[in-house]
Amino acid sequence: MVRVEVHLGAGLPAFNLVGLPETVVRESKERVRAALATAGYDFPQRRITVNLSPADLPKEGGRFDLPIAVGILAADGRIDPEALKDREFYGELSLGGALRETRKLLPALIAGAKCRREMILPAANALEASLLSGAKLRLVNYLSEVVAALNGTGSLDALPRADRADSGDLKAPSRPMPDLAEVRGQYAAKRALEIAAAGEHGLLMIGPPGAGKTLLAQRLPGLLPPLSEPEILEVASLESAAGGRPSMGGRRPFRSPQHTASVAALIGGGALRPGELSLAHLGVLFLDELPEFPRNALEALREPLESGAVVIARLKRTCEFPAKFQLVAAMNPCPCGYAGDSRGRCHCTAEQITRYRNRISGPLIDRIDIHVELMALPAEHLMRDAREETESSTVVAQRVAGARERQLKRQGRLNARLMPAEVARYCGLARDSRSLLSTAITSLGLSARAYHRVLKVARTCADLRGDADIRMTDVAEAVKLRALDRPAD
Repeated sequence: MVRVEVHLGAGLPAFNLVGLPETVVRESKERVRAALATAGYDFPQRRITVNLSPADLPKEGGRFDLPIAVGILAADGRIDPEALKDREFYGELSLGGALRETRKLLPALIAGAKCRREMILPAANALEASLLSGAKLRLVNYLSEVVAALNGTGSLDALPRADRADSGDLKAPSRPMPDLAEVRGQYAAKRALEIAAAGEHGLLMIGPPGAGKTLLAQRLPGLLPPLSEPEILEVASLESAAGGRPSMGGRRPFRSPQHTASVAALIGGGALRPGELSLAHLGVLFLDELPEFPRNALEALREPLESGAVVIARLKRTCEFPAKFQLVAAMNPCPCGYAGDSRGRCHCTAEQITRYRNRISGPLIDRIDIHVELMALPAEHLMRDAREETESSTVVAQRVAGARERQLKRQGRLNARLMPAEVARYCGLARDSRSLLSTAITSLGLSARAYHRVLKVARTCADLRGDADIRMTDVAEAVKLRALDRPAD
């Protein structure tokens, strides 16, 4: 909450703005002066002091234009100060007195709605405002409309109920989701993708160029259930806080930053704005060419993968953003991408391959539940009629939804989010399964974290089958899906 205080004093005419305003806020003096003049109000020829409280909080953006203009008019006796009680004002002013769309507004509207205050904002922000049900919102186009309403000679328009439910902008986008049936072959990778979707497990795909890694990753959101209404608001508020226009509909976010992205771009930073990890909240974060990302950027993923949150600490401020994303990554088997090719196209040495794979640290690999290897697509799979790929995203999504429902009913969260004590409670094994897993731990050298992740994946395999017990085949499949833990040939 920022309180805008205005004082008109004696002395030579001046306009002072205090309270750590950044450049955009300092420039509001000229916008407010011109907007008041063109709207037909005389600008006070007195010493004007505008304080943005709290004084030690940096202020940014154009949202303070409207409250500053209203405060000046109230201090000059043009508006009754009592009319400002329990009201919040947001909006950037044009020189002609029109209110323009204001960025990064949704988080403020959510906080204001919880306080049950009436909020006055630009009509251009109706799309964001439509996400808030039950909030006291008033939409305006011009400064003169606000002044008239506060003086009792006009009224402010509330957001129509029809706009909240029936607006075309609020419906899910008409563009169809990519279908899993469009990916030829790669049945083992499709199975791994289904398991990852069912339990919200992290997935790493290793394969040569053109094997279908990116195609598979792009189809993961289509296997996930749509966002609920509270989740839509949560995702939209993060998009708004990042300065973007919130996307509507129940589609889960799919973020795919380039490998040149910095740590600040991934984690967040600058003026405490969310990064790619938070923008992928409740959705998918796809990192293509994983070893090409800066090492420090990859290491910054480790804590958010465990905690589901990003904490950005600066000298005077600390901010926490949610980052409960599903990580999907892709990489080549070697620097040239053709290791193991039957035609001998790979000329990478063993040292080069080791150095390439060592760009991804062991602790990060440990935190990714599923590692699956893709082979080059055989000609018979590539030339097959697409109609023969009977497993569409709709069919797989139904199985995923059923498995997720079982998990939530049994334990209240998805398998990938189970805590160690919950793993012991819900992922019990029979004697033969325990023996198999013990052998795998010894031969592969699995860490305690990898052991728990194998159990979680095995639990998801059982949930997809609709079985209450984890079988030995589930454990075997989960161990097989730890490709990078297997010793190199």
